[in-house]
Formats: sequence, C-alpha cells, structure tokens
Amino acid sequence: MTTAAPPHAGRSLHVAYVMSRFPKLTETFIVREILAMEALGHRIDLYPLLRERSPVVQPGTTALVARAVYLPALSPAVIASQLHWLRRRPRAYLSLIRDIVRGAWGSPNFLLGGLAILPKVAHAARLISAAGTTHVHCHFANHPATAGLIIHRLTDLPFSFTAHGSDLHRDRHLLAEKAAEAAFMVAISQFNADVIAATCGPAVRERLRIIHCGVDVDTFRPFDEAPGARGAAPFTITTIGTLHEVKGQVHLVETCRRLVEQGLDVTCQLIGDGPDRPMLADRIRAAGLGDRVELVGALPADEIAARLRATDVVVVPSVLSRDGRREGIPVVLMEAMASGVAVVASRLSGIPELVEHEVSGLLVEPGDAAGLAAAIARLHDDPALRQRLGRRGREVVLESFDIRATASRLAAAIEAAGGGESPVRATSALAAPTGVPR
Repeated sequence: MTTAAPPHAGRSLHVAYVMSRFPKLTETFIVREILAMEALGHRIDLYPLLRERSPVVQPGTTALVARAVYLPALSPAVIASQLHWLRRRPRAYLSLIRDIVRGAWGSPNFLLGGLAILPKVAHAARLISAAGTTHVHCHFANHPATAGLIIHRLTDLPFSFTAHGSDLHRDRHLLAEKAAEAAFMVAISQFNADVIAATCGPAVRERLRIIHCGVDVDTFRPFDEAPGARGAAPFTITTIGTLHEVKGQVHLVETCRRLVEQGLDVTCQLIGDGPDRPMLADRIRAAGLGDRVELVGALPADEIAARLRATDVVVVPSVLSRDGRREGIPVVLMEAMASGVAVVASRLSGIPELVEHEVSGLLVEPGDAAGLAAAIARLHDDPALRQRLGRRGREVVLESFDIRATASRLAAAIEAAGGGESPVRATSALAAPTGVPR
C-alpha cells in the first residue's frame, strides 16, 4: 500500500470528477483539490450527481459551478444514451443492472440509488468519452464510486475513488465490486484503508493509496502572520461542522456548562448549520448558556479563517452516531492546526493520525464531556501549552496536509494508472462533445 507519492511533474491529465452534490459547503476539500489540480496544469471536468443550492458558497466555487455538467434524471438525450449503450455495449449495460441489484441487495439506499443514477451516468459516460477524458475520479465511496464503475464498464476508462467517512463506514454494499475494478482507491487515513482491506480482502492493498485531504496553508495561517491578534478574555472555544449527531456538538454544550460552573470565563461559537440546530438551541437555553454559546450558522472559508485567527482553542468532539456514521479526519482540524490554534479532538477513526496527543493537540474519548472540560480548562490555564501545540500543529499540516502536495500525489497516482496518456484538449467543458446532445 502506498502512503505517499512524489510531487507530480508528468503529463497534463484530463480527469472527470464525479461527486454526490456540488457545491456542498461542508465539502470544501473537493473544491480545493480541483483548484489545486488545475493549478498543476491539469484539466478537470465536473459531473455532480445532484446540484446543491446554498446561500453560502466557498470562494472559487462559482466558476466551477458554471462549468459543471448537471444532468437530469431523464430527458430525450438521456434516453438516447441508453439506446446507444444497448446497441454498442449491451452485455456491459445489462450486467450493470444485474450487478447493482446483486451487490446492493439488502440496502435500499444503494439498490434504489444505484438504479436511479444509472441512466444519467450512462449519458455522462458518452459525454466523458467523447470529450477525450483519460481518467474518472470519484469523491466518496458510495454513489459517486458506483457512477465511476458504470462509466468504466461502458467506456473502459480507468476510474478511482476517494473514501472519506460515513460514505465508507455506514454501508459497504457494492464496495467489493467497485474495489475490484477501480484502477486504485484513495483512503484519507490508514484507518479507512484498513476498513477497505478488511471488507474487500487483503489483495486490494496494492491498489490502495493513502492521500490525505489537504488545506490551503496560505488562507489558514497563524494569527501572528496576519493583522490583529487574539483577544485576552473571554477564552474563546470554536467548533465548526454540520450540526449533526456525528459531530458531537451536544457534548460540547454540556462541556461549556461544566466550564462555566467551574468559574471559567469562556464563550463558544458553533459554526455551521444542520438538522440538530433546534435541539442544540434548546440545550443551550436549558443550560443557561444563551449569552455564552452562539449558533453562528454557515460561513465561507475566508470568514472561517478569520475566526480561527481570533479563537483560543478549536474543539472537534466527534462521536460514532446511532446510525453508524463516523468522521474520517475532519478537515476543520487541519484548518485549525494550519492556523496555529491548539485543538482538542475525539480519539476516533483517523483523527489520531493527524492529532498526536500531547504533541500536536489533545485527545479525549468520544462523548466524554468531563474529559473535554478538563482538556479545555488545562489549555485555558496554560498559554505556553496552547502555543506549543499550535506551533507543532502547523508543522504537521505543512508536512502532510498541504493541498498542493496532496493534489500532486493524486495526480501522480492517476498518471501511474494510465490516466495521463492523452494531451489536454482545448475544447471547452461548457460545449457538448460533437454528436452527443445534452
């Protein structure tokens, strides 16, 4: 199994990216990776399975949305593509239906989802093939990786996929089928790589690549490299992420109650939005923390970077959810550490691969509000410890989680898999390839 690759210096690549929803605010790592790949001179075409509409978008996203190929579930062109493949590749097309049903049986999500995306992905396969694409890379091991398998079967183009968190841990139906035919698979942590190998067999390890998600270390930088500085009081706690059980914010609210009860002057900001917002608002009121814990809502990356430069500690209290969701390595931890902020996080999944306890941050057991309170109180009382952990955290991100380096490793893996054989075409991604209507 490969854990790294040298910076990419080979041919220009022409890669089709497939993702579930785009642009999704909480998946900024995909936008960063695409922009970093293009900065390396590669052409990236986008084929989201669904269009996400949000009032808040990340910098750089608007131009990507304008280029993305959003396809309907059904249209005359989509129907024409089914007939095209039934004429040209009948065995491949029909075997997809058989294998999706067989591999996803017992999982309504994968069974119905796989069959539902088949028509539009079959149409995308024609567009991708006609555009001269040399590789297909899919973000997430669930429906996007199924799309990669469909495109590969119909076009013979190599495909790969990145497995992140809940896309891998909740439901692994069809994973073995996708792993068997992928040119390679990317795990964002050793923990994820071990899960894939345990599910699909040890033989897949030679095609597993551990490539971390990366962050822009210029945008996320320590406060002493930017105007302004962190205030003295109150002590500011920040957590960032979708307001969902898996993120563990409810435990942080209880943690804040304990800290205030101990007499610490703290405030806490929960940045993000999601289904747990009403419940968290109720918990904050019930704990009497309305003047100390703020539900900020969703923010773009530049505003998050500014808030990180003004916070004292970032807490990521992730837990294993009741429906089996779990984090991979939360990107917010990379952003905080790149910003030189001390972090407290759960000892869960791939998090210890980023945060070394007592060296680059502090780790506590998932769901342990008392442990969180003790760790935060310790950082509150020891500014020198905060500074030491923050400095080492920045070094760790520069060493292993810089988006420029991680994008180079992915590009090298794609080229090694045969994805760099054709030169990048000048054809605009906005124009439909000749003879294939959208």
